[in-house]
Amino acid sequence: MLCLILSFFFFFVTLSSGTSDPYCIVKVDNEVVARTATVWKNLNPFWGEEYTLHLPMGFHSLSFHVMDEDTIGHDDVIGKITLTKEAIGAQAKGLDCWLNLTKVDPDEEVQGEIHLGLELLKDTEKISLRCQVIEARDLAPRDISGTSDPFTRVIFNNHSAETSIIKKTRFPHWGETLELELDPEELREEEGTVTVQVWDWDMVGKNDFLGKVEIPFACLHKTPQLEGWFRLLPLGNNEVDAGGKLGALRLKVRLVEDQILPSMYYQPLIDLLVESVISPTEVEDSSALTMLEEVTTVESRQDVAMTLVKIYLGQGLVVPFLDYLNTREVNHTTDPNTLFRSNSLASKAMEQFMKAVGMLYLHEVLKPIINRIFDEKKYIELDPCKIDLNRTRRISFKGAVSEAEVRDSSVEMLQSYLTSIIESIVSSVDQCPPVMRVAFKQLHKRVEEQFTEPENEDVKYLAISGFFFLRFFAPAILTPKLFQLRDQHADTRTSRTLLLLAKALQSVGNLGLQLGHGKEQWMAPLHPIILRSVASVKDFLDKLIDIDHDTASEVPQRAVFTASVTVKEGFLHKHKAEGPQLLSRFAFKKRYFWLTSETLSYAKTPDWQVRSSIPIQCVCAVERVDENAFQQQNVMQVITQDNDGQLHTTYIQCKNVNELNQWLSAIRKVSIYNERMLPSFHPGVHRSGKWTCCLQADRAVAGCSRTHSAVTLGDWSDPLDPDVETQTIYKQLLQGKDKLRLVPEHVLDGAECTVQQMKPCQGIAARLLVVIEDLEQAHATFQRREKEDVTSVIMNP
Repeated sequence: MLCLILSFFFFFVTLSSGTSDPYCIVKVDNEVVARTATVWKNLNPFWGEEYTLHLPMGFHSLSFHVMDEDTIGHDDVIGKITLTKEAIGAQAKGLDCWLNLTKVDPDEEVQGEIHLGLELLKDTEKISLRCQVIEARDLAPRDISGTSDPFTRVIFNNHSAETSIIKKTRFPHWGETLELELDPEELREEEGTVTVQVWDWDMVGKNDFLGKVEIPFACLHKTPQLEGWFRLLPLGNNEVDAGGKLGALRLKVRLVEDQILPSMYYQPLIDLLVESVISPTEVEDSSALTMLEEVTTVESRQDVAMTLVKIYLGQGLVVPFLDYLNTREVNHTTDPNTLFRSNSLASKAMEQFMKAVGMLYLHEVLKPIINRIFDEKKYIELDPCKIDLNRTRRISFKGAVSEAEVRDSSVEMLQSYLTSIIESIVSSVDQCPPVMRVAFKQLHKRVEEQFTEPENEDVKYLAISGFFFLRFFAPAILTPKLFQLRDQHADTRTSRTLLLLAKALQSVGNLGLQLGHGKEQWMAPLHPIILRSVASVKDFLDKLIDIDHDTASEVPQRAVFTASVTVKEGFLHKHKAEGPQLLSRFAFKKRYFWLTSETLSYAKTPDWQVRSSIPIQCVCAVERVDENAFQQQNVMQVITQDNDGQLHTTYIQCKNVNELNQWLSAIRKVSIYNERMLPSFHPGVHRSGKWTCCLQADRAVAGCSRTHSAVTLGDWSDPLDPDVETQTIYKQLLQGKDKLRLVPEHVLDGAECTVQQMKPCQGIAARLLVVIEDLEQAHATFQRREKEDVTSVIMNP
């Protein structure tokens, strides 16, 4: 199995001149996968957006379109950047640079595929080239209706022929055969090219180009009959670097392409990782985990920590894993003030663990207060150097406001927000996931055993609150979008409020011990409420760790969430299919949706007791719907199959493209292991006796477009995949293989043995080297087989 993961982070864009309200659209092979927020009246916007995409191996390009939002009419395209799969993959560490925007040429904005059959006919009477033009899919929309009027032209030398025009579709079905009669001399040509062009017919003006396929005539000599789907290519690469005149975009893009082996090949490495944590009495001995930390770089440590957390969650050993790392960290720390202050594997693992198992909990605790702060948009400032009285006049009907009045108002609002946050946290003991509480209990125990002096009484609290408040809740308050608490980043005013609250909550997490020692003495008005909260925070932490170890064993072995836990929820619009045909805008009714690993259910309101449900096990496709189907944007369809094999479709509309992608991804993930997934689907709807996409009459006809079940957004709620996770760890060890060879010889004792023959007391570095080399050999074998299979297909099409 091949695994393809694309991650990208774009910082900001510098535009050339004028005024602009820029936002950025991200496309994979012309399919929109994300849209940033609009930054109003700014030529140097900062987005700071980060995405991880799981893609099929066949993807070709990633493009970024910088747009200027227009409240009246269509948004303007400022420029774009297109990166091919090959260009991204050529950089082992990824791309991280400024790239100039280029103009958007319609002849380059092609998409889709065409199904062709080519045959070279030779007999005594004539020589001809026969081309079966069967169908095309996912063509670019060139008309205002969001469709095209496509026809196909076949060209060879001075010969050409055209199909009929099919009106108003991006998924035409021709089923026509075109024949070009050739001269005998042309048969001997080796340099010629058969060109198949697809055009959008226009009654007025010139036709629009939709794409082309070029097939060397020599291929037909070797294989007289070809048939298959061919990707449509642009007219020619006319993209011209405008030298920065249109602006530039700062991008960071990385592509990971992996060959995932069958599970049995990874088992020896899993065994070594498990062995590291099941013998806590030998925590000071070398292990696979300690070796892994030694060979990884600081830059890769966060990815390694996240992967290890997933592996041990899957093994049901995440608490022993964290306890092992934390015990080593605590035992090697002499100054309690430096405990967990570095970017060690233990620190990163605890951070990733909290995100993996605690995000829904964090949402329950913080979302109401975060929403309130965003809705109120209060002007709040305590720093005298930053108070802007011009801005305060906008919120006052009494004329000028003094700095003292601004500070008093700010203190009052911050106290109100901070009180709500603290109260919500300290009353959330029962909401906190049991496995998280047990992990903190173990951490508390290790710190208490190491720092027994009376003056270190608070260290056991600080160790937990350092993670809980400083690395979990405070960052979520500072940047709520990165924790999925909000769809967009905060504006300047709200962002300042969140920063002040995050600073205050950090002081709460530090139990007020550093108050008065920093440079920001203007935060002093909040010190009383911080100090008053210390006792309630300690009491909360005592209750948090008051839990039985066995409770954590109730967490499922191969899933972060139980079946009953809601993975995603919110208001969407569901299409009302039953009854008389309604106008599109009236056919969608607002409903509240809940998604778990078992059902997608909905009701009129969140409090509605009667819910309708779609079983996840019946889902066989989750796809976008063409805009012209309902004359509505951001519509998706959930296709299910009942026990009789009948297909049923539920149409759901989201409020924007980001919400659409999030719901598509979430439902695809929970149905990822379903057995009856469809290979194709209809992007349109069956209305007035035909499909709006391919115009075919038969409701039961096979879909005209490929499904995209492999395309998902990566996030904290991803299902666990042990083979992919272990492959990631193998690659880290492979990069550090030379370091492992430098381990002293007595540690490498037994390097010639197999893993099965070795005893636990023998050198761990040697055992890791054997595992790495075995996996290297397995990868080489599978890659050789793949090349042989590809060669066989080419030789025997």
